[in-house]
Amino acid sequence: MRFFRAASSDKYSAYALFRRIIFDDALSYWPRYTAALVLMAVFAGATAISAYLLGTMINAAYVEKNYREIVALGLLAMLIFVVKALATYGSTLLVAWISNRIVANNQRRLFDKLLQEDIGFFADRHSSEFVARLVTGAAAVSQTITLLITALGRDLMSLIGLTSVMVIQDPVMSLAALVIAPPAMLIMRKMVRRLRTIARTQFTDSTRTIETMQESLQGLRMVKAFSLEDEMRRRLAVSVAAVEQESNKLARIAGRSSPMMEVLAGFTISLAIVYGGYRVIDTGATPGQFFSFLAAFLLAYEPAKRLARLNIDLNNALVGVRILYEVLDTPPGEPNDDSKPSLTLSAAHLEFDRVNFAYRAEAPVLRDMSLVAEPGKITALVGASGGGKSTVFNLILRFYEVGGGRIVIDGQNIADVSRRSLRQNIAYVGQIVQLFRGTIRDNIAFGRMGASEAEIVAAAKAAHAHDFIMGFPAGYDSQVGEHGLQLSGGQRQRISIARALIKNAPIILLDEATAALDSESERAVQQAIGELCKGRTTLVIAHRLSTIMHADCILVVENGSIVESGRHEDLLRRNGRYASFYRLQLKEQSPELRSVAVG
Repeated sequence: MRFFRAASSDKYSAYALFRRIIFDDALSYWPRYTAALVLMAVFAGATAISAYLLGTMINAAYVEKNYREIVALGLLAMLIFVVKALATYGSTLLVAWISNRIVANNQRRLFDKLLQEDIGFFADRHSSEFVARLVTGAAAVSQTITLLITALGRDLMSLIGLTSVMVIQDPVMSLAALVIAPPAMLIMRKMVRRLRTIARTQFTDSTRTIETMQESLQGLRMVKAFSLEDEMRRRLAVSVAAVEQESNKLARIAGRSSPMMEVLAGFTISLAIVYGGYRVIDTGATPGQFFSFLAAFLLAYEPAKRLARLNIDLNNALVGVRILYEVLDTPPGEPNDDSKPSLTLSAAHLEFDRVNFAYRAEAPVLRDMSLVAEPGKITALVGASGGGKSTVFNLILRFYEVGGGRIVIDGQNIADVSRRSLRQNIAYVGQIVQLFRGTIRDNIAFGRMGASEAEIVAAAKAAHAHDFIMGFPAGYDSQVGEHGLQLSGGQRQRISIARALIKNAPIILLDEATAALDSESERAVQQAIGELCKGRTTLVIAHRLSTIMHADCILVVENGSIVESGRHEDLLRRNGRYASFYRLQLKEQSPELRSVAVG
């Protein structure tokens, strides 16, 4: 078969993938696979024996007319079929158990690999792609191994056994069966080339279908609010139609093997019938030989057909294997660095020392930025959107690595310590709150796994969330729904603050934590933030300047640099960029204050 060609320099060639699957997955389960192969050999042997016995039965009935022998052969046939049934059940169970284990292991491997990637890895990809890879790719590995084991154990051994019966009964007539092989192999070889391209395109289009479905359901409010139902239907229809078209191509090409085998088998059977009839009538051969040969040939037809399709089925499955390995083989964006020293904090003094950074080489975001966040104080970052404020948080959390300069906490360069120890000392509260499937209790406890019930309740009370939580019928056991949609925006934000509180980290990062809230919710969240920031080094990003007027230090960020710093009153007196922002917000919030002079 073309599948078993010499190794290609392409690490994703069929041969390379086959070797990798065998050594990475199959060999780990060789005792069970060996047992399955033994049971399949028993099945194959029982099938061959049953075909051979058919000839003996016919001779005993019509030639020898020996009733006792017929009874004995009948009982033997019953025993053979019982053994065959048990062997089939045992091998199927073993192969299914191994397949399920391989799928589970590969899903864990892929998910673990995705967790090792940095934020940039996902920036230009859709999550639906990884859902498809998790489902399709992980299953493809076990599917490939199962195809190989089944082909070797059940089909090939059955074919060998039945061919042996055919040769024993009539060696000359057996040669006629060989006419199927050469044309079948030639046609299959041409089919495989087209199937690879079609299967890959089918996966891409299926991913787009999942993407449209996922976005439509997650953004259902916007879909309905902007009457986008028709557009979403159109998008889904385009993707589904593309999948349908590729599936039809796949079915059309792959389906050609069956009629081809039917025609070749019909031609061979007709030769066997004519020749067998001649042998029985003119040469005195026993009818048992003829029927035994014909039974063996007919029983051999299905395994022969499956073996003929094996190359197609394997290459089709290997498309999914490639999809899996393409992700597993990429260098991790965040390789495990737990061997590095842990970050040890004393005062939680944070400093940016001439830091440079760019998401894209041609577009720098931070330019020689230097700043200091004093221990136990609140440092606020303000400025126009796109100035680099959120990038500061991304670099502190090491979602990205600095392009130049250093970020230092208590004298330790964060690039020289483990990410885990760094992030364990930081609590982050963002404008977009991410709640996970589960209860309110679960989502608060994510701040510190293993927290006691008393600690969870204490954190909720400090975040001013306890009262509304207890207002739900299930209290802390209330489900938050997908992305927390069972809760209001203010409630979600206070749950996230409770999660940050229970972490009890010495450094707090607040990214527009009240930007999307109404006035009443903002007051409750501000009270919760006040509890969170007590005695901790806090950095705050805020567009509403009223929320950071009492910050210990305000830093004005523009074009990736700090252009002003000081307290609220000092910055107003300087009448610089901060004062300009402040006047603009006063005008937007209170038109009657347009004549008020600030500073």
